[in-house]
Amino acid sequence: MITNIPNIKHTDSGNFFLLAGPCAIEGEEIAMRIAEKIVAITNKLQIPYIFKGSYRKANRSRLDSFAGIGDEKALKILKKVSDTFHIPTVTDIHSAEEAAMAAEYVDVLQIPAFLCRQTDLLVAAAKTGKVVNIKKGQFLAAESMQFAVNKVRESGNDLVMLTDRGNMFGYQDMIVDFRGIPVMQENNCPVILDITHSLQQPNQSNGVTGGKPELIETIAKAGIAVGADGIFIETHPDPANAKSDGANMLHLDHLEDLLSKLVAIRKVVGQF
Repeated sequence: MITNIPNIKHTDSGNFFLLAGPCAIEGEEIAMRIAEKIVAITNKLQIPYIFKGSYRKANRSRLDSFAGIGDEKALKILKKVSDTFHIPTVTDIHSAEEAAMAAEYVDVLQIPAFLCRQTDLLVAAAKTGKVVNIKKGQFLAAESMQFAVNKVRESGNDLVMLTDRGNMFGYQDMIVDFRGIPVMQENNCPVILDITHSLQQPNQSNGVTGGKPELIETIAKAGIAVGADGIFIETHPDPANAKSDGANMLHLDHLEDLLSKLVAIRKVVGQF
């Protein structure tokens, strides 16, 4: 199904595909710099690649948290990334009204985990004809995602993907149940493992989400080993100063080493 995404490359390599980029679009220069480096790495490793960047962050703990640089400005940057590097792009949408607007600029519309049950949002995304990536709510069982998939398909769009981003474990931690990957694959759609959000530590007392980035490699290796079709990673050249979700991001300088290891695991898994 990923072959239906415009400009996606290396689809015959046998590798997993990758959604990666900054959490939020912070500006043109840094978005282009991140995209250029990831494109070089994924071309070298022959990994199908989709650039990820949120044009707006609607789900913030505090009113003073960074929400974006302006919708149209950020969406135009995503379009420039796509046009410059000839790669597809993905961004989040938060309401039915945003679907058609974002679809003019990007190739994949992503439904945030907290909104995966919102019928109007799913239907609006489906009706754009774009690929729809639905993130599994951290409050839902993997089996429940069949209903979100059906909402998109019954709205006339079969281009749907699912992303696991972990489950709530108590009030301030996340845990990945790897059994959910094959369960969601029973919906006959690609299943992606969101490595970085799975390591979040939400609901911190300071109102800023924490994370465990030192475990990114562990979660990623396990995801590939159990057969995830794709990997989602937020990455930044300076996570400590990223404007959103820096606490659980992968440093951009570590991405090639990680992806090289995942490609090697994928090759072994493919022999069985």
